[in-house]
Amino acid sequence: MSQGHKPDKLENVKKAADSCSIPQCVGKGHEVFGDVWTLFIIRSLSDGEKRFCEIQRKVGGVNPVTLTSRLKKLEKMGFIERKKELIDKLSVSYSLTKKGEGMLPVLLAIETYAKKYLN
Repeated sequence: MSQGHKPDKLENVKKAADSCSIPQCVGKGHEVFGDVWTLFIIRSLSDGEKRFCEIQRKVGGVNPVTLTSRLKKLEKMGFIERKKELIDKLSVSYSLTKKGEGMLPVLLAIETYAKKYLN
């Protein structure tokens, strides 16, 4: 790298990916991206904080047990944050963390690819 050259985002991503083998990185990615409900949940939170029923409505067709399971998994993995508030009654909402927001460019790339080549 020459002096004064600023690495672009792709170079930074490639450097991070160099720390694991291709099968390891793909396997780790598949843990998150391999589940369609997880992708839908992340995408549904892309425009801000939502309550359980709002996520369920936006995702559409997901069983409440499955949604609960995926939300817990995403929270445990650090992709979403669960926030409890006591207003008139207990209210729980979910939002993306920085790590979760980092998935959005990947999801948009998948959407773009699907629209271009899979429709």
